[in-house]
Amino acid sequence: MTDATIAVSPLRRRMIDDMSLRNLSPATQRSYIHAVKRFSQYHGRSPDLIGLEDVRAFQVYLVSQGVSWGALNQTVCALRFFYGVTLDRAEIPERIAYARTPRKLPAILSADEVVRFLEAVSSLKARAALTTAYAAGLRAAEAVSLKVADIDSDRMLIQVRHGKGAKDRAVMLSPQLLGILRTYWRLARLEEWLFPGRGDKPIDVQVLHAACRSATKAAGLVKRVSVHTLRHSFATHLLESGTDIRIIQVLLGHRNLSTTARYTHVATSTIAGTQSPFDRLTLEVVPPA
Repeated sequence: MTDATIAVSPLRRRMIDDMSLRNLSPATQRSYIHAVKRFSQYHGRSPDLIGLEDVRAFQVYLVSQGVSWGALNQTVCALRFFYGVTLDRAEIPERIAYARTPRKLPAILSADEVVRFLEAVSSLKARAALTTAYAAGLRAAEAVSLKVADIDSDRMLIQVRHGKGAKDRAVMLSPQLLGILRTYWRLARLEEWLFPGRGDKPIDVQVLHAACRSATKAAGLVKRVSVHTLRHSFATHLLESGTDIRIIQVLLGHRNLSTTARYTHVATSTIAGTQSPFDRLTLEVVPPA
């Protein structure tokens, strides 16, 4: 039986419609639906018949199962949305407590480690995508969603469409990255998507995650490297080179990088003139045969 033939309950359909109306990303929608489904299965009842104490019991169960703090809080977000929006029970969401996430410093690669990592990526497409992610400080979903038309070589900008929170932003286009992408474009014969996948879709983000795992091992790195590690490294390298934190906030698309940076706006001309740390690296674009 395919997904298309599985009946969707009116309650689930309403939640899906509520999420679509609020422009939640497909990944967030899948996560929320999965969380509410698991919550319902745990109690053996339809989620609209489950009360606040049952929510607390489910949270205690998740903690006892060793669920990560991130996954636990994602469940909280899902249940808050379900009760507050879909069921219109405004008194419940604020009483569903978030877990206190332990603060951990992200793994940061040195400039040499970035080169070792990227040169260990064996696929041309994955290497170009991960190189772009570091050079522009992109999230994994943002990198795979780039289109050829988003590379603005006239203004030396990359247009990031529908980033986190469905917000668009512009980031600088590194001259060295532009040269690599032009070489990649000639070899890959691109049309719409900068990093195409199967059919008319972009490359799946899981392909990049798998490429990260393989490249980390091939490069002999002890640190655990993900696409987000490249993003953290991008921001750290900019900060270390003296870039204003307010510019970094805009480049990363953060709402709050710091309290004082919250209302700061940086013009795209300033962004275009900011040098990517990628321009200080020497990297071969085409993997060896």
